[in-house]
Amino acid sequence: MNFYPIFLREMLIFKRRLLNIGYLFSTMITPLLYLVAFGLGLGRGISIEGISYLMFVVPGICAMSSMTNSYTWIATTISVGRLHFKTFEEYQVSPVTATDIMLGEILSGVVRGLFASSLILIAGAIFGAGFPQNPIFLLVWVLNCLIFACFGVISGFLAKSHEDTATFSNFFIMPMAFFCGTFFPIDNLPAFIKGFLYILPLTHANNALRTSFLGQQVEMISLGIMLAFLVISFYLGVITIRRSNR
Repeated sequence: MNFYPIFLREMLIFKRRLLNIGYLFSTMITPLLYLVAFGLGLGRGISIEGISYLMFVVPGICAMSSMTNSYTWIATTISVGRLHFKTFEEYQVSPVTATDIMLGEILSGVVRGLFASSLILIAGAIFGAGFPQNPIFLLVWVLNCLIFACFGVISGFLAKSHEDTATFSNFFIMPMAFFCGTFFPIDNLPAFIKGFLYILPLTHANNALRTSFLGQQVEMISLGIMLAFLVISFYLGVITIRRSNR
């Protein structure tokens, strides 16, 4: 349970931010703009794969929002804490392991990711998309947050400056948000691009969240690939923390 103080610290900071209306607004404004612009604007009257575009795009935006919030806050907090406030030095002199640090940080990332994306689900339900029809939706949702929180830890500990985390986001996180099936089926893309996208975690998160949202059966291969990403990224995160500790 040595990870709990780290998790509790992050949650106390998160609780303080929740009291700030500006934080709540900034958390949900971008995905809400996508939801209104694509789901209610461009997508009105359009159906994809036999369902309304709104029902197609809501789980995709949920996946995107959980990805960006789980990653961004963790990567930023760790990089700023390491490089400016030297909070990582406190961990070095405390009886916590790299695994403890990893667990505490990614669990806090999951909370932030679930909170931000739950606002999208509520907004989608208000607009008429309804709520998830399959309980496995929650499993995939949490799994997606865990994966990208792990990426956030890796990025935060590898960063040599604050700009490094933004670079990773611009070249990895942002392209996934737009090309991994969030706003349109990737089957519409050329075969060589589609093959590459199928090895990215958000593609499988989108597929699994969308099918479970509609009450359909989730493909086990998507769950298997996401679990593989979680195991690998968690291991790499622990290794990165250990090397930073030397």
